[in-house]
Formats: sequence, C-alpha cells, structure tokens
Amino acid sequence: MAIITISREFGGSGKEIGLSLAESLGYEYIDRGRIIDDMKALGGQWGKVGEELNDHYPNIWERYDRSFRGYVALTQSIILNYGLKDRVVLMGRGGNFLFKDIPYALRIRISMPIEARIARIMKEEDLARGTASWLIEKADKEMADVVYLIYGKHWDDPNEYDMRFNLGIQNENEIIRMIKEGLAEKEKLNTKEAQKSLLLKAVAAKVKAGITTNIKFLIPILDVKAKREAIVLCGIIHNPEEKENIEKEAKKLAGNIPIEFDLHYRGVRHKIR
Repeated sequence: MAIITISREFGGSGKEIGLSLAESLGYEYIDRGRIIDDMKALGGQWGKVGEELNDHYPNIWERYDRSFRGYVALTQSIILNYGLKDRVVLMGRGGNFLFKDIPYALRIRISMPIEARIARIMKEEDLARGTASWLIEKADKEMADVVYLIYGKHWDDPNEYDMRFNLGIQNENEIIRMIKEGLAEKEKLNTKEAQKSLLLKAVAAKVKAGITTNIKFLIPILDVKAKREAIVLCGIIHNPEEKENIEKEAKKLAGNIPIEFDLHYRGVRHKIR
C-alpha cells in the first residue's frame, strides 16, 4: 500500500484530515507525539531532548550541538521505519522531503487562509486576536526555519509536494476524497524495486542515527546515504582506532545490507568496502 505524508500550517485543519484519513483507510497515524514516545522507549536522554527541541526553534548553539544532530537523525530514522510498514499517515517532521524519491509515497500540503486560522486559535486557546495572530506567525516562521535548516528546502515550495490543498477553497470531505483518489494511483507504484529503495534509505538513516547518538563517538561531519545496492558512510574521524570502531558499529547496524566507507582524518582519505 502507499504512504501518506502531510505538511500543514499551525492552526489549520491538517491534523483532523490526517486522523480522518487514517481511520477511514485503516492506516497508522504518526505524529510528533508518537515519535517522542518512541524516543522515550529507547531510553537514555533522547525522549527529553526531543521534548525540549520540539518546543522551540534551535538557537545557534543548539544547531551545532550533538544533541540536536542526534535528535534529527533519530527522528528521520523513526519516520522512515514507519514508512517501511506502508499504510501510514505521517504528519509533518519533514516527511515530504524524506520520501521525495519514493514513488509510492503521496506527499501532501494542506493550507488554510490566515483569518480562518486566527479564528480557530482564538476559539481553541481562548486568546485575543492579536495574540493568536502573533502565535501563528511565530509558529509558521519557526517551522519553516527548521525545515530549511535540516533539509535546505523551502517549507512551502510547491515542487516538494504531489498534491496541494487550500481549505479556503476546498472543504475537508472534498480534500479527503481527492487524496484517496491520488493514493490509488500511488499504490500502483509500490513495486519491489521501490520497496528496496525505501529499505536502503531506512537502513542508512538507522546507521546514521546509531552513530550520531552513540556517546562513544564524536564525529564533526557524518553522513550516510543509500547508493544503488549499498549504503555509504562518509565522515571525518580523529584516529585509526575511532575509524575501526565506527566501521564495526556501522556494519552491525546495517545488518545484511552492504556498506561502504568514505572516511578520512588528518587530511588523508580512506575508502573501504
């Protein structure tokens, strides 16, 4: 079955649409709360880190802190693992960027006119109009900034979505109907090859998260990408012992997926299969 990712604005009805879709399709609904719960279940500091970073845009120090990098890597790994199950509605968290190259993922953007959002927040939170307007502007800016920081993409870029809806023009029932029609087309693209592509992305994210969140390693630059039939780990390391330990841990995390290494330290590059 196909995968649904939904990007929505603060104060809109994106959540309600996502919940309705999940219920009517028998899909699992995954939002930030579910992801934080998964982090807590892993133990250690990551549940707390996730809650702290989830409430605000990271400042300049946090952006370069290993906790923030670990949180991002872990979030992406969790989301991609849910994608492996199919039949999921993934809310926010950059899902549309993570699944961009997956043919059977339907990436949706839902917007609502600002006045309608202000009215909703005023009613739901019992706020004055000025406060509600400020809150929406602040939340939108922070979400857009985080997306650009992590993915280098503009949050509202139409090229990053398969379908876009405006609740000022279309009602919720109409949007849900159109999404289901688009989903039926996407399901035709759920091939063995496409599933393997997603598996490689998920394993790459798992390896990256495992290394990034491991207190034994302090790597200034690290990236893990899917490449054809394998994954490739690139990074800067400090000494041969660290190189050996990272390779050993990465191979364990990758399981039976082939992994290549492009590691260098002290200006010397080593490439090992």
